[in-house]
Amino acid sequence: MNRRTRKILIGGVILLLVIAGVCAGTIYYYLFAPQFHPKQTVYVYIDRDDTIDSIYNKVKAKGMPNSLTGFRWMAQYRDYAQCIHTGRYAIRPDENVYHIFSRLYRGYQEPMNLTIGSVRTLDRLARSVGKQLMIDSAEIARALNDSLYRQRLGYTQETLPALFIPETYQVYWDMSVDDFFDRMKQEHERFWNEERLNKARALNMTPIEVSTLASIVEEETNNNAEKPMVAGLYINRLQRKMPLQADPTVKFALQDFGLRRITNQHLNVKSPYNTYQNPGLPPGPIRIPSPVGLDAVLNYTHHNYIYMCAKEDFSGTHNFAATYAEHTRNARKYWNALNERKIFK
Repeated sequence: MNRRTRKILIGGVILLLVIAGVCAGTIYYYLFAPQFHPKQTVYVYIDRDDTIDSIYNKVKAKGMPNSLTGFRWMAQYRDYAQCIHTGRYAIRPDENVYHIFSRLYRGYQEPMNLTIGSVRTLDRLARSVGKQLMIDSAEIARALNDSLYRQRLGYTQETLPALFIPETYQVYWDMSVDDFFDRMKQEHERFWNEERLNKARALNMTPIEVSTLASIVEEETNNNAEKPMVAGLYINRLQRKMPLQADPTVKFALQDFGLRRITNQHLNVKSPYNTYQNPGLPPGPIRIPSPVGLDAVLNYTHHNYIYMCAKEDFSGTHNFAATYAEHTRNARKYWNALNERKIFK
């Protein structure tokens, strides 16, 4: 081999090495070098209506990448447009395209916190959940209002609020309606462990009945320390076969939760929820009670009170009484305070 040929070969090898180095560097830069630079971890939400183009825009807007070239390469090579997975996906500072794309392509989404609140109506629950998950609130409402679906869950329209245990749960953002209700059933069963079930049996009550009473207790007071006292009062009335005469049940019957003063006219409302006219517990919870309210019933305070009236100082707590005469005095003080403040309804 002469000198000129050798030079040509060496030059060719060097050129190939340079080209290979440039290609390797380009691939490394676009796929494996830190490419995304959000100030903190951000999340891309991919729903059922997203296309490959809308995903490009979301990733770009949230991840603040130097370039999406590598992401587009990977999407085209893996035919990502045909296997888009819904979900909530994390993009962390200084991550590379390969990791981000692999996460989306494989559907490795991040769980999120779902908060179930102690709300008054199931409509509010549906709206709240719909704002937090991919599920539309109308989808949840349809399930809540479907008698066959409720029957499958083991509840009626009146008792369904007892299914939910207000808490914050880790879930996937794109969970289905069925997944949501299955998870709620699991959490319900987890809450109602053997210890709580035994306490309910000791009261001769079912979990639904405990939930119903707890919902009344929570409407009566926001003071957690007072809730076992209020629960004890209503349990005393139940055990003595006395009507509960709970004002919150009248508000529920009227669907007027802003009432501050219950009059005789209000007490005449015809409803199974009116505990002035109907003995025992109402047909179901008048709100979704919190774990604190449920445990207040299960661990109620033992006392001899059968009457209660809001305190005249509007502190949100109550005066309790064992006799009607004492209760009348307490009620008079409260009604005088209402009159002084010109609160007539």
